[in-house]
Amino acid sequence: MTEWDADAGVSYKRRGSLRLFGGLVWKVWEMSTDLPGVSETSLWTLYHRAAEAGRTNTVLPDPQAVRLVSELCFPFREHFGKPRAWVAQAIALRALTFDRVVKQFLTTHPDGTVIALGEGLETQFWRVDNGRVQWITVDLADQIELRRQVLPHGPRQVAVTCDVRDHRWMNGIHSAGGVLVTAQGLLMYLEHDHVTELITACAEAFPGATMVFDTVSRRFSARSRRGGKGPGGYRLPPMPWGMDPPARRELQASIPAVSTAEEVAWAPGRGLVGYLTSHAGQVPQLRNNRPLITRLRFGRTEDEAEYPKPSGLSSRP
Repeated sequence: MTEWDADAGVSYKRRGSLRLFGGLVWKVWEMSTDLPGVSETSLWTLYHRAAEAGRTNTVLPDPQAVRLVSELCFPFREHFGKPRAWVAQAIALRALTFDRVVKQFLTTHPDGTVIALGEGLETQFWRVDNGRVQWITVDLADQIELRRQVLPHGPRQVAVTCDVRDHRWMNGIHSAGGVLVTAQGLLMYLEHDHVTELITACAEAFPGATMVFDTVSRRFSARSRRGGKGPGGYRLPPMPWGMDPPARRELQASIPAVSTAEEVAWAPGRGLVGYLTSHAGQVPQLRNNRPLITRLRFGRTEDEAEYPKPSGLSSRP
């Protein structure tokens, strides 16, 4: 794995993958229990993704997630409770929808760069790798350290230790092959001003690029700030920023470098949960109170032609 510490300038270091035994197991336990709330959610998300992946009829095969949960010496069940099937599927469907966006990008930019902001213990690279993509993970030091210890990495993966609000992580990234910026489960934890500053900086640094992110509703954001429990009873950290569908156009209008802003339809899933996640916009009670996945395109509007919509992956303005 290549490591880049934005606070110390640009430096590269090769490290071999480490196995989970002895002191490393204790290290993972010690780090995870000391992580602040936002970082701890990466373990919660991993736990539910692995639970869904373990089903015979899973919507998201994820061998790396299953391996991590089985090998990490962390009391997942004691800490988070028994995984609830509907929560696990909903989290997996979000990941699957992001996977489909990444794969769509790689069909037109096979040598492109994916910049995964706040990736935590997401294992998306191993689900979508085409053998050519350049993958950049930007996260806080504790999360990068944990990823380096428990996940295998190769020469096409770079880890940047930096707060996403510190735009120095953008330095030195080449965009000639095309850039896709992903922010899965991240922006809701930032203040509104930080979100717009981040999107503006990305648009200026990577003209012609695409960014995809998810958001919670304004109602859910307000509930989290009051200390309310989230899906499955887990008390998520406060989420300062929420966005309802009408606000998408406002966001686009507030950032001139954003050429298009569209909703990405969720991948369909299993049973009632699978139906609701992909059809919530058609249910009056949920239309303006639901999680959204939004795709922005920066600058060159002709890039529209580079993204043919494959069957099953639709967008809404």
